Amino acid sequence: MQPLETTRLRLRFITFDDAPFILKLYNTSGFLRFVGNKRLSTEPDAEHYIENAFLTMERDKGVSLLVVEEKQTSTPIGVCGLIKREVLDAYDVGYGFLPQATGKGYGTESVLAVIRYAEQQEHIDELVAITTADNEASKALLNKAGFQFAKTQQVLEDGRALLLYSLTMRQYD
Repeated sequence: MQPLETTRLRLRFITFDDAPFILKLYNTSGFLRFVGNKRLSTEPDAEHYIENAFLTMERDKGVSLLVVEEKQTSTPIGVCGLIKREVLDAYDVGYGFLPQATGKGYGTESVLAVIRYAEQQEHIDELVAITTADNEASKALLNKAGFQFAKTQQVLEDGRALLLYSLTMRQYD
């Protein structure tokens, strides 16, 4: 992947200096509820996660989540990018934002930038995204970005359904 910019946001590569931010984001109640507990309780845990999740995926698959920051302040507010999961045939658009950054259109703005990148730079024909059935904000974001519900991917241990959304680039044009 490469860094991306929108009118208000910069999506950049993660560094180990982002460990305090990742620790904070990945321990918010929304992240824990909708994405899951990655067991990050210290900055060294976050650094290890950055290496094993973000940097390894970038190195091995050529894609990764990017840190989303407000251009004006350079303050990190979330993550967004492409993920290549073994269990999915297509690239997955992933994202997560701090609570104070939600409801401002940052998620949609970031996801649309990633879609444009995937189509124009990587020539990807189809993208998918996954979310839980009870994550209304995520479902609304995906609908705004042009994704359509495809199927229930699986039922999680807690009984919640994990939904798969898809976007074909010709439908996006």
